[in-house]
Amino acid sequence: MRSRARIPALALALTALVGLTACGGAGQESPGASADGVTITMWTRAATQAQSRRLVDAYNKTHKNQVKLTVIPTDNYQPRIAAAAGARQLPDVFAADVIFVPNYTAQGLFLDITDRVKALPYAGSLAPSHMRLGTANGRMHTLPHTLDLSVWFWNKDLYEKAGLDPEQGPKSLKEFAEHATTIDEKLGEDGKVHGTFFGGNCGGCYVFTFWPSVWAAGGQVMNAEGTVSHNAEPPMTEVFAIWRDLYDKGVTGPTAKEEQGPTWTGFFPKGEIGVMPMPSTTLGSMPADMKIGVTAIAGPDGGESTFVGGDSIGVSSTSRNPDAAWEFISWTVSDEAQVEVMAKNKDVLARTDLADNKYSSADPRVVLINSLVAKGQTPYAPRFGQTFNDPQGPWLRLAREAMFGDPAKLPQLDADITKSLQQ
Repeated sequence: MRSRARIPALALALTALVGLTACGGAGQESPGASADGVTITMWTRAATQAQSRRLVDAYNKTHKNQVKLTVIPTDNYQPRIAAAAGARQLPDVFAADVIFVPNYTAQGLFLDITDRVKALPYAGSLAPSHMRLGTANGRMHTLPHTLDLSVWFWNKDLYEKAGLDPEQGPKSLKEFAEHATTIDEKLGEDGKVHGTFFGGNCGGCYVFTFWPSVWAAGGQVMNAEGTVSHNAEPPMTEVFAIWRDLYDKGVTGPTAKEEQGPTWTGFFPKGEIGVMPMPSTTLGSMPADMKIGVTAIAGPDGGESTFVGGDSIGVSSTSRNPDAAWEFISWTVSDEAQVEVMAKNKDVLARTDLADNKYSSADPRVVLINSLVAKGQTPYAPRFGQTFNDPQGPWLRLAREAMFGDPAKLPQLDADITKSLQQ
């Protein structure tokens, strides 16, 4: 969700593929065929290229079949997919932001892999949010590829200097606000240290970091069909109120209101922020000497949840090598790939049964992050990008009014969100 990518008007470009059968496109091998010595093509977006590259390199070193990976700039990724789909020139395998997978599945861009997934001995342990968004009409089309979770990071050194227990992170959003306020009051005189930070002009940032507090409180931000918004109702309004109070008191720092996303995670690694929501993938890139605590995002009074972001991966419906493609994507969720490639690099795992493994067990923070995969959510909405990610969309208008404007306007702005979701 850190990217600000928007869904283009896919319908015209993708209608050519709607008629494809669930079994795939031209040149499909028989279900039991064994591909050997085949080179398949794969596309991924730049935002997740590091994990994709590690998996592809490890696979190529140990298999006769090979994968040729193409990395496409994130902002150009969806137009490239749309153009390739319309021309029936999709790669054998492609990854996609999990939020947008339902759109691709609805347009028939992925093969139906239901029977193959069910045959995996760990099928029930695959990241549930990713699997849900890749399933349509009871049929599965994708596997989890990369995962990025929203969590709370706290700076233990700043906690200790402010008189807080450095080993105890916040257990509720109210306590989060108390910790942030204490740090700002005790350490913020020079203007370099602030209690917390957020992306105040970034729709995806709000989604990624505020919505888990709603889920942790037992609420929802929209209906299960992704067509009716609940963002002007409690507990969302209570979450907004707590964060607005932090902003009004100056606890969030002077640039939060205009932060559009690209630099919102850049202040914490510099030691300037006491506690804030962060992408889990940033843990591995933090300064080695920085003492960091990690905990689940909580609701106003407790609970825990996370936004399960990242990418899903599937075999394209025009693949000429579907069996070789399946061999690769199924390997990416195997014990070997998940432990020796992903866990070894502190990446979040695509399987809940491997959360505590020989690599992650050395760092309790990684174990905690992996354990949240089963507890978090990935919201479903066919028009998610236009509504929530687009900087000109209705969600950002509502969030900014809630944080910096007139909360009395939220019901009408929420109606605008619902209207966008239903277009």
